[in-house]
Amino acid sequence: MLAQASQSCKGCELWKGATQAVFGEGTPRATVMFVGEQPGDKEDLAGKPFVGPAGKLLDRALQEAAIERSQVYVTNAVKHFKFVPRGKRRLHKKPSDAEIDACRQWLEDELEFVAPQLVVALGATAARALLGRPTPVEANRGRLLPLAGTTTLLITVHPSALLRIPDQYKAQAYRRFVDDLQVARRVIAS
Repeated sequence: MLAQASQSCKGCELWKGATQAVFGEGTPRATVMFVGEQPGDKEDLAGKPFVGPAGKLLDRALQEAAIERSQVYVTNAVKHFKFVPRGKRRLHKKPSDAEIDACRQWLEDELEFVAPQLVVALGATAARALLGRPTPVEANRGRLLPLAGTTTLLITVHPSALLRIPDQYKAQAYRRFVDDLQVARRVIAS
């Protein structure tokens, strides 16, 4: 019902260029919810979150952390794809604070619907959307922080950041990301 309602959202200008709103998906009442920044090109076209290159990397890391994607809920802080056209390609552009705030109610509705025990903020935009203020990722990474009520927040990097790291640092950065997801795994197991 919420996913369908999000298709008519015009809370900011992003709906004009996007193919569709991309709402979250996964197990209702999942113990863990992953929140990313916004849908990318592949997600905008498919109408599903985390199906592009960053989603494939997330899936691999979840598998290594022994977390079944089918047991979690995945979504984004912003529901429409913000991009800059470059010929036939659409290149990601970071959403503004106003655009993040315009989607805040959708994220709050998802949080209320799923009622997760743990929310994993994938990157700075997700952390800002969840906490309502800019929050440095590296200074807070891997720590469990109170969010609301009995919900806890875990901040880590967005998997797309790992795709942009120079090759000589990729393995170490990926290992750190999987280590962060292990914290989420322990929450699921408890």
